[in-house]
Order: sequence, then structure tokens, then C-alpha cells
Amino acid sequence: MERYLLPYRGRTDMKRIWKKAMAAGLAAMTLWTTAACGSSVGASNVPVEPADSDVTIRLSWWGGDARIKATEEAIAGFEKEHPNIHVETEYSDWTGYWDKLAVQSAGGNAPDVMQMDELYLAFYGSMDALLDLNKASDYLDLSTMDPSLKAMGQVDGKQVAAPMATSQYGVIINNDVLNDLGLTLPNTDTWTWDEFSAFAKQVTHKSDGKTIGAIAPNNGYGLQLWARQHGENLFKDNAVTISPETLASFLQLPADWAKNGIEGNAERWSENTAATLNDTDFGKGRQAMMITQATQITPYAQAAGTTNMTLAPMPQVTPGEKTMYLKPGMYWAVSSGSQHPAEAAMLVDYLVNDKNAGTILGTERGIPANNDIRRMLAKDAAGTDRTALDFMDKIQPTLGNPPSITPNGASELDKIIVRYQQDVVFGKRKALDAAKDMIAELQESIDFAS
Repeated sequence: MERYLLPYRGRTDMKRIWKKAMAAGLAAMTLWTTAACGSSVGASNVPVEPADSDVTIRLSWWGGDARIKATEEAIAGFEKEHPNIHVETEYSDWTGYWDKLAVQSAGGNAPDVMQMDELYLAFYGSMDALLDLNKASDYLDLSTMDPSLKAMGQVDGKQVAAPMATSQYGVIINNDVLNDLGLTLPNTDTWTWDEFSAFAKQVTHKSDGKTIGAIAPNNGYGLQLWARQHGENLFKDNAVTISPETLASFLQLPADWAKNGIEGNAERWSENTAATLNDTDFGKGRQAMMITQATQITPYAQAAGTTNMTLAPMPQVTPGEKTMYLKPGMYWAVSSGSQHPAEAAMLVDYLVNDKNAGTILGTERGIPANNDIRRMLAKDAAGTDRTALDFMDKIQPTLGNPPSITPNGASELDKIIVRYQQDVVFGKRKALDAAKDMIAELQESIDFAS
């Protein structure tokens, strides 16, 4: 899984990309005009039926070498089963992917199948740039995943994307650190935030500050869960609905933890927030607990040089409440302009539901959305990989209804959170003032994009 503190583009940069594409030709101008009017973007009237002859479709994704190798191997298996369907592949890094996809979509040349992220799903889905997958239900089965996970692929009531993987927030615990300090965890099945922070503070105190207890959550997933634990939602449709007081408590959390030593101090918090995984205190074995996606346990264990790591549920305001949800790690989506929508849907179905493909792809993109494939992988997995795959079953009792997806215009949420947290941590703003300003900024961006 990717870390989400990455440089990605918001609506302003996306508009710049569109405008560049407009200058390239009439197709892009048509996209911009129709998008502004709320009309379909590149939608075709091709029936969702397989062709009788050979066809070629394009598949595009972002990611590194391991993802490229695994995806191309899975595609080879698909082509073997469907000898009349040929798949051309495209891939790039995170930022380059979105720039390229914007230009391709503007020019009416979007790939047939594309990897999609929750931050951008509303952007593309609201412009009808993505096929309603219900139209392809004869060729794509989405019943293999949790209904609440499937629902997070919907925009305006249409199933515009198929979750391929899911991620759950949890607490990764470095047991070597705790053993060295002679500390024993409290009951993590029912721990509250007060119990968590009190224990994390013991880590820093017993190690004389050489090791820290934890880092406060600092991205949109963490904020969603914080809002839900306080009986609220971060977004509802196109509105920011979290209260200033609840948001203020989230922005204040890293400031309090920096002050009382849980995070060391403000400077250490800032360094950890900006660092890559290997360069964080947790990645170097100098931090006891990490609140993050469960799938990060294996890369963190590799970085810290220990397999003695376990996963615990998130602390809660009220233990046992159904505040967790299955967040899609990534999606597969089909272009509404695809000339071969049936074949594109068949490819998505293969990548999501085929057991051979599931074995090849493993957990590189996260925990498989297909529950049967997840359990199949768990049987043969060991160590931290097995821990991550089993974690979804562990948190089932606390799973609630899914929240609204990130609305169009709020794709820079993670960066905005860190920016306001920094202001509070370093005393530039009071938490409540920062919360009010952040809500106003987010809402303005969403309104502009609507």
C-alpha cells in the first residue's frame, strides 16, 4: 500500500491539466464544456456485449516494479483464458499517473480499465467519465466482497468502480520495544484513547526519551474514524459536516502528545510526519506503536529488522461501538468511453475474483476485496503477512456503515490536515480557530469543484 502523505493534485491543478489538454484539440474543449454542464464525458453507446473477433483493451495503473511485475503476470493469465482479448499496459508513478489520466480523459483517449483512488473517484465519477458497472453485471461479479466495501465504489448512486483491495486502520505494535522496556500492553480489545495515550507515555518515560510511544493520526482515514467515534461524519454528500469542536480535538492531539512526550517533542513529530517509512522512528525501531493501515505491518517489520510485531484494534472513545469501516485501498474502473466495455469488465472480474490472479497479486495493492481470496492467501501466509490478512476478521464486530466518499474538490485532504496540525503543534493557531479555517477552506474547494 502507498503512504497517503504524497504530493498529489487538487482541483486547481486538475483544471490546469484540463486547460493544457484543451489547447491540444477540440476533444479536450468538448470535455471541459460538457463537464461544466454536468454532461457525459466521453461516454459511448457501445452495447456491453463481447465482440466475436479479436479486441485490444488498455489497462493503466500507478506503482513500482513489484506491482508492474505482478500485474503483467496476472494479465498473461487472463489473456490465456481469453485468447481473443489482448491487453496493452500503461503505468507510471503516482503524480505522473493522474496528470496523464487527466489529459487522456480530456482527449477522449482514456484507458479501458484504470486504477482509481478514493480521493479522485468523485472527480471522475461525477463527470460520467466512468462506466456504471451495473451495466456490466453479466461479466463482473461484485458479490464477493463486503457490501459496505462495494458501496464505497458508488458515486451519485452508480457503481462506478470495483474495490480491488481494502485497508483497515489499526495499531502496529513493536513487541521488541515493549519487551526491552519491561512493559505489558493493556487490554487492546477494549482500550480507550486515554488508556492508549497513558501507555504510550510510559514508553517515552521508561526509555528516557530514546524511544517514543506513538504518533497521532494525520490523514483523512484517521480523521474519518475520529469523526465517527465522536458520533459525526467528516463529509455528507458535498458538505463538510464534522463540527469545529471535533476537528479541533483531532488537530490538538499531536500538539498534546508532543508536549507530554508521547511523540518526543514538536520537532520530532514534524520529522516523523515528513519522513519516508524507513526513516521514521517506528521504521528504525525507536517507537513502540504506530497507528496506520494494517497492511503496513510487513514493510515496517522489514524496516525495523524484526518480525515480532502484532496488530491491535484502534483505541475508541466508546469501546465496542461500530465506528470502523472497510476503506477501499484502490479500485478498478472502466472508462465510460470504452469501445469494449464487456471485455474491460471481464478483465476487472478476473483481477478481482480469479484465484490464480489473487495468488499472483497477493497483498501488493492491499488486502484483497474478495473475501474468499483473502482467506485463501491467509492459509498459506506466515508472520506479519498472515497477521495483516487475519486482521479484517478481528475488527468485524466494530464495522459500521461506510461513510460518504471524499467529495470532488477535497482530494488534497491529507496535505491540508498536516498543514493545520503543524500550525497547532507549533503554536501558530489555536486548535478551534484552525478547525474553523480548515472547514472553510475545504468547503470552498468543494463548492468550487461542484
